[in-house]
Amino acid sequence: MNRRMKILLTGGSGMVGRNLLDHATAATHEVVAPSSKVLDLTDKQAVALYIADLQPDLVIHAAGRVGGIHYNSAYQTEALVDNIEMGMNVVMAARDAGVPRLLNLGSSCMYPRDAPNPLSEDLILSGKPEPTNEGYAIAKIAVARLCLYVSRARPTLRYKTLIPCNLYGVYDKFDPNVSHLVSAVIAKVHDARVNGRETVDIWGDGTARREFLFAGDLADAVWASVERFDDLPDLMNVGCGSDYSVNEYYEAVARVLEWDGGFTHDLSKPVGMQRKLVATDRQAAFGWSPRHSLDEGIRLTYDHYLTIGH
Repeated sequence: MNRRMKILLTGGSGMVGRNLLDHATAATHEVVAPSSKVLDLTDKQAVALYIADLQPDLVIHAAGRVGGIHYNSAYQTEALVDNIEMGMNVVMAARDAGVPRLLNLGSSCMYPRDAPNPLSEDLILSGKPEPTNEGYAIAKIAVARLCLYVSRARPTLRYKTLIPCNLYGVYDKFDPNVSHLVSAVIAKVHDARVNGRETVDIWGDGTARREFLFAGDLADAVWASVERFDDLPDLMNVGCGSDYSVNEYYEAVARVLEWDGGFTHDLSKPVGMQRKLVATDRQAAFGWSPRHSLDEGIRLTYDHYLTIGH
């Protein structure tokens, strides 16, 4: 679709949303990204009125309450209720207003804890989610299924879902209470470096494997999906195609930040799933792949971290 479109972006102030707005393709469309003060996505009536009035050509639903293991396990109620309300309100309002296309962002937390890796899209609902992410996972699954049901019931409406792997990058959160692995490690190693500490602790034994995609690359995948929406499957993972152990992420951050200290392991801390690597077959068939290596992504993220006062 090489025409200028009016696009409603939810979650424009979050990491994903801000990377989407920074992407060059955003300037080729009219992107409307209301803040939560302008539009409370948990207010069903307000969302319905806003979308009916705006009449966008396409909605990108990137809003969400999200964090790492600590947040998702400590705030299960909020993770479930807020995410399911926001998603349901946006999708149903878009349906009722006759918005022809919607791109929903899911999460690899949607996959069952014991599913075989790499995680293919047809494995969703084949088992129980990871307990520490259960509320968030249920919400994301429900909204993705709703998109599928709407499209089945009304063939003129095409509502699709991208399932990104774990993310890090520019505009990420670095507070250890809400941050994901890579950004938390950047903050911890930076702190050790500037304060002359010789060791940094790692939760668990560090052997669990994770796949982290640079948020700028996800933005590129989203805009590629918008531009070639009709070629996009109803459900598609977005990932790197490879993963690293937690220990290797710590080593990569130490390498990029030029810190030569060592690591200790806190075996009392939760580690989540042992491995979570998404399958990229559909992504490859669609014709997209990430541009940044792990070290490049860490460098760009660290540069941003330094600009926000650290």
